[in-house]
Amino acid sequence: MPERRYRLIVFDWDGTLIDSASTIVECIQAASRDLGLPVPTQARASHVIGLGLQDALRFAVPELPADQTPAFVARYRAHFLAREDQMRLFVGIEAVLEALRARGHRLAIATGKSRRGLERALDASRLRDHFAASRCADETRPKPHPAMLNELMTELGVDAHAALMVGDTSHDLEMARDAQVDSVAVSYGAHPESVLRALAPLACVGSVDALHGWLTQNA
Repeated sequence: MPERRYRLIVFDWDGTLIDSASTIVECIQAASRDLGLPVPTQARASHVIGLGLQDALRFAVPELPADQTPAFVARYRAHFLAREDQMRLFVGIEAVLEALRARGHRLAIATGKSRRGLERALDASRLRDHFAASRCADETRPKPHPAMLNELMTELGVDAHAALMVGDTSHDLEMARDAQVDSVAVSYGAHPESVLRALAPLACVGSVDALHGWLTQNA
């Protein structure tokens, strides 16, 4: 078996493994319309993907009154659930995960999703068996705080130098930086390449095939 540089590889979910970024944006915009609030731009709504709920709403919908937050969340979830079955894994992602496991890497998830949402997604995608552990935004400090990575490393007994974070947002890369973990950015998700490169990941790749190649050569 080839020598592994990273014992643990942690993946973001939305926009990294599954093609959901545009759907999340549409649902934020639709919920805003439902409540008669200013509709955020695509760029503004995309920026919050991966954040915890309160941080996301504060940025994407700053006009939202606090007492309307439950109503906004309910409308967002209704729109998301109506579209959930239409979302698919990025082509080639399952092969990437299978190859990493075959080489002896342990895999985990760090996501801005709720635990309930991640459990549904794992069941629908049939990817559950690939991951040794996961952390969600509603059970610890959300991104970009490093808690998710720190807790995953502690749970799986891996030091920071032997862990790698793969994500599509600046929040993923900031979390990795603050946990002293190396990172790889994928530019096919929510945040633009220029934003990702500004945080100095080891690599910024534009496709699943390129991610597969980089991980094969460097992980």
